Amino acid sequence: MKISVGNPGIVVLALMMMMLISNGETQGTREIGVGVILDMDSHVGKSIRISILMAIKDFYRDTNHSTTIIAPHFRDSKHDNVEASSAVIDLLKNTQVMAIIGPQKSSQAAFVIDIAQRSKVPMISPATNPDLSPIRNPYFIRIAQASSTQAQPIAALVKSFGWREVVFVYEDTDFGRGPIPYLLDAMVNISTQVKYRSLLSPSFSDDKILQELYKLKTMQTRVFVVHMLPDLASRFFKKADEAGMMAQGYAWIITDVLTDLLNQLDPEAIDSMQGVLGVKPYIPPSNQLTKFEKRWKRRFHKEYPDDIDRIELDMFGIWSYDYVVGLAIALKSIDQIKLSTTFKRPRKSSTDLAAIGTSEMGPTFLPLIRDIRLKGMISGDFQVVNGQLQTSAYQIVNVIGKGEKPIGFWSSRNGISNRIINNGSSDYTTNKDNLGAIIWPGDTSEFPKGWEIATGGDKILRVGIPTKGGFIEFVQTSIDPKTKEVNASGFCVDIFKAVIDALPFDVRYKFIPYENPNGEPIGDYNDLVYQIFLEKFDMVVGDLTILWNRSNYVEFTLPYSESGVSMLVPNKVDDSKNMWIFMRPLEMELWITIGGFFIYIGFVVWVLEHRVNKEFRGPPHQQVGMIFWFSFSTLVFAHKEKMMSNLSKFVVIVWIFVVLVLTSSYTASLASMLTVQKLRPTLTSIYELKARGDYVGYQDGSFVVDMLKKMGFHDDKLKKYTNIQEYANALLNGTTKNGVSAIVDEVPYLKMLQAKNCNKYVMVGPTYKTAGFGFAFPKGSPLVNEFSRAILKVREEQMRDISDNWIRDEADCPGKNVDVEPFEKLTLESFKGLFIVAGLSSTCALVIFFFMFLYENKEILVSDDSTRHKWTTIIQNFDKKKGLITSETKTVDDSNEYIEDNMINYPPMSPAISDYHQSEGVFSPASSTYQ
Repeated sequence: MKISVGNPGIVVLALMMMMLISNGETQGTREIGVGVILDMDSHVGKSIRISILMAIKDFYRDTNHSTTIIAPHFRDSKHDNVEASSAVIDLLKNTQVMAIIGPQKSSQAAFVIDIAQRSKVPMISPATNPDLSPIRNPYFIRIAQASSTQAQPIAALVKSFGWREVVFVYEDTDFGRGPIPYLLDAMVNISTQVKYRSLLSPSFSDDKILQELYKLKTMQTRVFVVHMLPDLASRFFKKADEAGMMAQGYAWIITDVLTDLLNQLDPEAIDSMQGVLGVKPYIPPSNQLTKFEKRWKRRFHKEYPDDIDRIELDMFGIWSYDYVVGLAIALKSIDQIKLSTTFKRPRKSSTDLAAIGTSEMGPTFLPLIRDIRLKGMISGDFQVVNGQLQTSAYQIVNVIGKGEKPIGFWSSRNGISNRIINNGSSDYTTNKDNLGAIIWPGDTSEFPKGWEIATGGDKILRVGIPTKGGFIEFVQTSIDPKTKEVNASGFCVDIFKAVIDALPFDVRYKFIPYENPNGEPIGDYNDLVYQIFLEKFDMVVGDLTILWNRSNYVEFTLPYSESGVSMLVPNKVDDSKNMWIFMRPLEMELWITIGGFFIYIGFVVWVLEHRVNKEFRGPPHQQVGMIFWFSFSTLVFAHKEKMMSNLSKFVVIVWIFVVLVLTSSYTASLASMLTVQKLRPTLTSIYELKARGDYVGYQDGSFVVDMLKKMGFHDDKLKKYTNIQEYANALLNGTTKNGVSAIVDEVPYLKMLQAKNCNKYVMVGPTYKTAGFGFAFPKGSPLVNEFSRAILKVREEQMRDISDNWIRDEADCPGKNVDVEPFEKLTLESFKGLFIVAGLSSTCALVIFFFMFLYENKEILVSDDSTRHKWTTIIQNFDKKKGLITSETKTVDDSNEYIEDNMINYPPMSPAISDYHQSEGVFSPASSTYQ
């Protein structure tokens, strides 16, 4: 077509056509420029680029009536922050793109984000640094998971295996430092300590990396959380394997980006990472994803034919594809009339940055792309909320062979599980049993305990152990003549080994006997403990009692044995006929108290009944006899005197109850002595032993000797022994110079002696409490708490079996006579409550009677007579009769008193009775006459 220059209309029309073509507007469509800034020589950059091109092609191929088309403009950031910023400025100033995808690195995104904010152009980036917040930066949209979100799954994984200490290893970049504060908080929430943070620069040489690894190796922590990009991680794990840190006992956890990009590591690095655990966002498998991945690989191989080794579609490529589809949908929904692709620019600007201006489309476009929800995408349900990609679950994988093996999942709702739960259940758990089978470093299925006392095989826990000539059931040592290795056995050693197995970490140790070159003990247990303070031992194992003076130099674990010091004495057959055996059921103090209360109760009853009851009147010797008779007659309930006073009735009721309890207890105790008790101890308490001045035996090297001396035992009465047989022989010889009357030692030793000599010995006297046996460590050792927790577990689960293997219980003796136990007398302490009740009740009754009597004699008390005369009169009044009632024949005087006192109760007297007042005689009820 020929165009005439002289025709203005034709020229204008041609110019308009050229502008439409240049803007991509042909046949009713308009191109919307989108800038894409990637590291084009990195695998992630290439993956995102292919996914973006495929998303644009797939969307517009399936959409026939689109009015807008995304036109990508790619730029290479070349791994440089300045290059990325320059590319953004170029795209905004010269191309006027409506959005920017990228940059992919956190450090580059931090440079660009301010430019996007000023120009009002949305920046869509896969940068994972949580410091780049879509909330603080509205024009920043993250199409990847922030690295902070993986803190909870990693913490759950650490908690599931009970690891209490971890070490963080991360690269010194914005990407590496980003999630560390969140990981620290997550570890605090599960009570796990971060013992060390190792910061590695990507520029470190291999030698410097190896040097840092050797430093980590000297630490006791064996759990490492690694947050690196593939380039540094590849070199790091090769050197970790070289340093011997990919062996059994180590645990390694890698973060999401490295887990997803394992395909970028060379085969040698993957071989070094066998047994490593990793977490990454979960993308559910689907036919749609499988088909896409095949197409993606074909196009990748076509465009990058040189990159054919270990090419895999990663999560960044998947998310980029889904988001570009959502971006295209958002652009399609905008009214074409309101769509403006121009920038408002100042007339004059001094810099390129100021010359960019602001996008007119940005404020309208931004809300549509900050919240995108698409179902059925290749990543599943794709959601971007408030500018942040949402992921509901993480997958846990195990590096095995040339790749990874899924072993479980984590979700904020259900914790660790072996499958994705979509039924709304919210039972959060961190149970490691929900994970699949794991192959750990060192090609073992036994999970690492996460902590070791020593490293490198050249430093092990030096365990001091006593050399004993006796009581080998507790500790026994021997030396292998070939290997010169010290072997130990016994109750205490088995407890130690069980505790080692129960610890949540590995401990390598060796036993070192505390002896001289001749194999003899060097000192006592105090000396042995002091060796820890001198740093000759790292801990001490044995029948070591926890004592306060020893705790000045060492720190003890919780006890693992019974506690207390007691006395063991021989049993003897109690077949003697003792004429005073009836006195034995009650101790002397109780006999005296009972006697005193009998007299006191008799006196109280006499006082209450003396004025109103003829039975309690008469000559003084008769009244004293009545006091003793009445009170002691209640012992066999033989009293027949009728109580007239309500107060005395109350006193007698309480006292009868006390007597009933006392007689029942006495009867039962005496019957037991006469019919059941066959054996009894030769001594009943350590106080009796001390009073008799007999010889006492104790174990050589034990603290018990100091305890006996403090109790007042003389040195010449103390004899030391080294084994159970010497104990038995000494008790057999008895009180002679070749024997002892009793053995004083800790309860475990005495129980063993009892078990080996059924029915021959019995423990008597008070048991003096001690803390029991424990393990000793240096002051401030972190092992104390760990061993104490393990001891609790062993005591609950294994203690019975270990004890039965070495220390037989006396109750297991064949044919044991259950009646051999020593007889214990009834003590005053057992009945103190009864006597208090009886004493208070009788005293209260006496006090009430006293005040009532004083009230009756108040006229005498207020009279002008002398005090002596008043009290003499009151005592005489107390001795007078008052309303006497008797079933026997009364004398005239008595009858007169009775009738006068009770005249109100009778009708007027008959003549016969009236004559009674004029004559002497006795009233006969039967005849109503006087004789």
